[in-house]
Amino acid sequence: MPTDTIDTDYRPSEDEPFMNERQREYFRRKLLAWKNDILREARETLVVLQNDNENLPDLADRASSETDRAIELRARDRQRKLIAKIDSALSRLDEGTYGYCEETGEPISLKRLDARPIATFSIEAQERHERRERVYREE
Repeated sequence: MPTDTIDTDYRPSEDEPFMNERQREYFRRKLLAWKNDILREARETLVVLQNDNENLPDLADRASSETDRAIELRARDRQRKLIAKIDSALSRLDEGTYGYCEETGEPISLKRLDARPIATFSIEAQERHERRERVYREE
């Protein structure tokens, strides 16, 4: 199916075969749009950070500006990691493994994928994973 035949109002449904071509194209577009938004925001941030590079004479203003820069850079680092997860999801789409739980191999619910298109676990497997993490953290 050519990629331009998918309707913009299309939403994946449980009534159709899981991860059929339309669903894969829907999630591919969703992931690419998300990635492009992040990259656009990153470019805008760079421009702002470069323009804010002026010397502020007041120490409080300078400290505030440095704090803002540090927060912005941490946010960008989180987004860089998010882009890596988006790229990984796009690779799974190409490999045919997208939408299937890495732990159980079962399909991840379409609702979950629509809300979090980079999900690699079903809700049940994710909850087990988080419980195990909590236990190890508390020891």
